[in-house]
Order: sequence, then C-alpha cells, then structure tokens
Amino acid sequence: MTSTNTTGHPAFPDPQFLVADAGSGRPVLILHGGGGPMTVTSIAAHLASAARTLTPTHPGWNGTTRPDELTSIDGLARLYLSFLNDQQLHDVLIIGSSIGGWIAAEMAARDTAGVITGLILIDAVGVEVPGEPIRDFFGLDARGVAEYAWHDSERFYTDPATMPVEQRARQKANMTTMRVFAGDPYMHDPTLLARLHGVQVPTLVLWGESDRIVTPAYGAAYATAFAHARFEVIEQAGHLPHLEKPAATFALIDEFVQAHAQPVSEH
Repeated sequence: MTSTNTTGHPAFPDPQFLVADAGSGRPVLILHGGGGPMTVTSIAAHLASAARTLTPTHPGWNGTTRPDELTSIDGLARLYLSFLNDQQLHDVLIIGSSIGGWIAAEMAARDTAGVITGLILIDAVGVEVPGEPIRDFFGLDARGVAEYAWHDSERFYTDPATMPVEQRARQKANMTTMRVFAGDPYMHDPTLLARLHGVQVPTLVLWGESDRIVTPAYGAAYATAFAHARFEVIEQAGHLPHLEKPAATFALIDEFVQAHAQPVSEH
C-alpha cells in the first residue's frame, strides 16, 4: 500500500498499511480505534508541530486490504513493531485510542528492543477487569452508540438515514473488520492485564468520565496494571475525549510529553 508523506522523509518501503507521516522530531505512532483514522487526526495535527506523527490506517479499515492471515490484535501489534524496527525508529511514543490503545498496550508488552519509550492510552479496551464488563458495542444501534460513547449524546448522534451511502457502507465494512480483530474473545486478551506489569516505560492512561463503553473504573484498573502509570479522568467526556474535550485532553498529553522528553544525547 502507498503512504502519505508530508515531511520530506524517505517513503516507506512497501508498507502493509496506509500511513500518514507529518512533522518532524520525536516519532509518535498514533493508533485509531474502530471509528477509523479520522478519529485521531486531531491528535496528529496537534502534535505535528513538535513531533513526527505516524498515523496508520489498520489493514481492513476504510477499504484497505487486510491480509488473510492478519486476524488478531496481537498480529497488528507485531506488524507495527516490525514497522518501527524496519524504519530504525527510536524513542517512540505510542498513543492509542480504544482498540488502538489495546494494540499500543500489546506493543509495549512485546517490545524487547526498547524502541518504545512512552505510552498514552485513551479509553483503551483490551483487558478483562472483574466487575467492569466491556459494553457489547456490536449490539448497539446508532442511538445506543451515542448514548454509551459520548457525554453529550445529542451533539454527536448522527441518524444513519441522513448519511451518504458511501459513509454508511464504510462504517459497516469497518465494523465487520473490527469483529475479525476483536470479536472472540470479545474486545480483550485474557492474558494481557497480567503482562502489563513488565512494561517499564512511563504511561499515561486518559479516560472520559462519562464513558459507558469501558468505565473509568475499568480504566483505573488498566492503569494500575502498569509499573509506571498515571491515570487521569477528563470531565464531561466519553469514549473519545480528544474529540469531545480536546483542550483538556491535549493539555494532559502535552504535559506528559514534556515531562518525559529525553535529552538529545540519549537518542
């Protein structure tokens, strides 16, 4: 697949996924959730003035090709780790939203080369927390998604009947792809939570206080599993706080990035 490159960096050698590449500086890999790459473009735009942002489209989303053998979040994590290693990238910050956070956590747990030096999870799924089940997203209609995923559901609800045919078809195809990656067991890896204590890099876990897909209590348990994690709740926000409360979300991201920036001599 081709890549989108706006930085003057050499084009990637035949990547297995589309990747938008913007800005320069510390590499930041930004991983989207089920809604597709458009849900994290604001994060990339915010960081691109001071970092090199790499925003892939997961294989199978938005009409892209998914290799038949690529059927798991673990597989996506391995794919992106190989990409970072192939590109000889170092001091990489990973930011993941929803299932993108699950991919990011799996990458960090598997990174034996020390390529990843920071981790930000935003309302991530991927672990099993007793007493805090993950909402059955696939069982919700559009109104239900708005009610459970957003603080201000009326603002973000869109009647599917008013969408262009192409947009409805893309959403349906994206949901089909997400079922392949995250449907069995539902939205989690039973082994992941226990493996996260081995992740030694600084970690920021951000959560919308009104998220009812995965609750703040679920997020707090997620954060506790890491060796060095900070947990922050964003008020008046749901599952995608960077869209609903961007100023508050970006302020916390910026603070974390600045606090854990490595001296140039260490790169």
